[in-house]
Amino acid sequence: MSLSIPRVLAVAGLLLGAAVLLTGCPQPNAYTVRRAFPQLRFASMVGLQPIPGDGDHALLLTQDGIIRRANLADDAAAPTVFLDIRDRLIQSPGPEQGLLGLAFAPDYPASGRFYIYYTAGPPMKNTISRFVARGDAAELASERILLQINQPFQNHNGGSLAFGPDGYLYAGVGDGGSAGDPSGYGQRFDTLHGKILRIDVSGDAYTIPPDNPFAGQDARGEIYAYGLRNPWRMNFDQATGQLWTGDVGQNAWEEVDRIVAGGNYGWDRMEGAHCYEPPDGCDASGMLLPRVEYSHEFGCSITGGFVYRGREMPELTGWYIYGDYCSGRIWAVDAGTDSGAAIPIADTGRSIASFAQDKDGELYIVTFNNEIDKLIRK
Repeated sequence: MSLSIPRVLAVAGLLLGAAVLLTGCPQPNAYTVRRAFPQLRFASMVGLQPIPGDGDHALLLTQDGIIRRANLADDAAAPTVFLDIRDRLIQSPGPEQGLLGLAFAPDYPASGRFYIYYTAGPPMKNTISRFVARGDAAELASERILLQINQPFQNHNGGSLAFGPDGYLYAGVGDGGSAGDPSGYGQRFDTLHGKILRIDVSGDAYTIPPDNPFAGQDARGEIYAYGLRNPWRMNFDQATGQLWTGDVGQNAWEEVDRIVAGGNYGWDRMEGAHCYEPPDGCDASGMLLPRVEYSHEFGCSITGGFVYRGREMPELTGWYIYGDYCSGRIWAVDAGTDSGAAIPIADTGRSIASFAQDKDGELYIVTFNNEIDKLIRK
C-alpha cells in the first residue's frame, strides 16, 4: 500500500499535532466539558471537595447552607446531608451571601475537623467556623466560631478557604462591598476586608502566626496579602506550594494573582494592571501586577481554579486553569513562568461557580446550571 505525497504530509501533520498536544503547550479551544456525577443536581452549588482519606466520597456545598456527602464512584447513590446550617446564615437579598467555602483540616481523617466560611447575622458578618465530623455526618453542636468580620454591604464577601503546606488556614475576604471600595479598605491595614488572611487554627481559638508579614506592626496581624477586591476561589499548587487566586474586577478587568507574603495587589488604586482611583496617573509603586488579566469583552466575573497536576492531559501539567462565571470560558496560563499570555482552552457556556479537583488531580467545574462537568479534551 502506498500513500500519495499530499496524504503523507497530512498524516505527518496529524502526528505532529498529536505530539504537540501531548507534550507541549495546551492548544487553543482543544478542550470541552462532559457531564459528571449526574446524581448531583442542585441549585447554587458552590463547591465540591473530596474527603481526605476517602477515595470515593466528596462534600458538595450549596449556597443555601447545606453540605451533602456524595458518592462519586456510584452515580446511583443519592447524596446524604452532612451538615445543614440554614438556620445560621443570611443568604437573601444578596446573591453573594450564604455558605461560601470549606476546607478540611490537614489531620481531618483523625480529628474530623473542617472549617466553613458563611455569612451570618443580622447584622451581617462573614464568619469562619470550625465543625467536627463523626462518621458520615458533622455535629451541628460542635460549631466553634473562630472569626467574624462585620460586612457593611451585601456583596464582596470573598469566601475561599484553603490550608497551606505550612498547616495554616488561609481565607480570602472581599473589600466589604458596594462599588469602588468606598472606604478604601483594600489599601488599609486596620481592617481585614480586601485581604488574604493567614491564621493558626490548631487550638480552640485562632492565633496569628509569628512570621505573618504584618505581625507585631501597627496593622491587623492576620493579614497575609492585601489590595484585593473580591478573591473568589484560591488554591495551593500541589507541587510547588504556590497560592493562586482569581480576583473579581470592578467593571473592566478580571485578574489572576499569584499570592506572596506581604504582597499588595493594587485595589482600589488599580483594577488589574490599570489605574482605577485616580483613573490616570495612579502611583503603582510597590504593587504586584496580575499574572494575567482579561477585559469584560470576554467575561465579567473570574472564578479561580487549580494548577493542573493530573495524568489524563499531561500537556496541561503546571498550567493554572481558571474560568469566568458569566461567559463560561476557560483559560490556561503557565504557572511556572512570570510571563506569557493565557491560552483560551474551552468555551463551556456554563455559569462556572467553582472548580474542583479529584484525588487524581483531574479538574471539574461546579456550575449554577445544576450540574457538575469534567474538563476533557475534545
